[in-house]
Amino acid sequence: MSLSVRPHLEWPALPRELRLRCRRHGVRLTRHLLLAWVGSQCLEWWVAEAARCDAYRLQACFRMSSARRGVGQILGSNRTPLGLHEVTVKIGAGWPVGTVFRARQPVGFTWTGTRPAPIAHRILWLRGLEPGHNLGGRVDTFRRYIYIHGLDDEPTLGRPASRGCLHLAAADLMPLFDHVPVGTLVWISSQSRPPRGAFSPGRFAG
Repeated sequence: MSLSVRPHLEWPALPRELRLRCRRHGVRLTRHLLLAWVGSQCLEWWVAEAARCDAYRLQACFRMSSARRGVGQILGSNRTPLGLHEVTVKIGAGWPVGTVFRARQPVGFTWTGTRPAPIAHRILWLRGLEPGHNLGGRVDTFRRYIYIHGLDDEPTLGRPASRGCLHLAAADLMPLFDHVPVGTLVWISSQSRPPRGAFSPGRFAG
């Protein structure tokens, strides 16, 4: 089950650490911005109000799952990496909800009995943007195959349950996939989501 917020809820101040790291690594803010808060198991989708990317509105907030083993950068740790990332590959466009992927290839559908389905619906493959932290060597997020993706076991959402990736419900992932382009900046933080007003249950704020 997703958590939705009313669109056009303005919050112009992005996390200070995010802005500092962007400046340090020469990374520009993108029109769409995904903020993953491991401490509260939620992923926020922000959209810039103008091309300058100096003010953002909160489009939606989704319940997610990060790694069962916590956060960490090392290859083979099965932990969720922190820091600046970008969506570098989108996989699954055109396939129906319930498509099951193995090695990023469609192999069947949940409704025809292809289970378990630990990776389903859509895949947003992430690449780290911070050399030595999540880019290169044994800390390379892309080489670790870290995705934002769906799964069949959605009751696990809202608590750490993955092997390093970020899990989303199909109802949230499908429209997010359609709206968010390759190159979108993704910030993964170990902290909890700052207060931004009450959640309003309802449909995806598209």
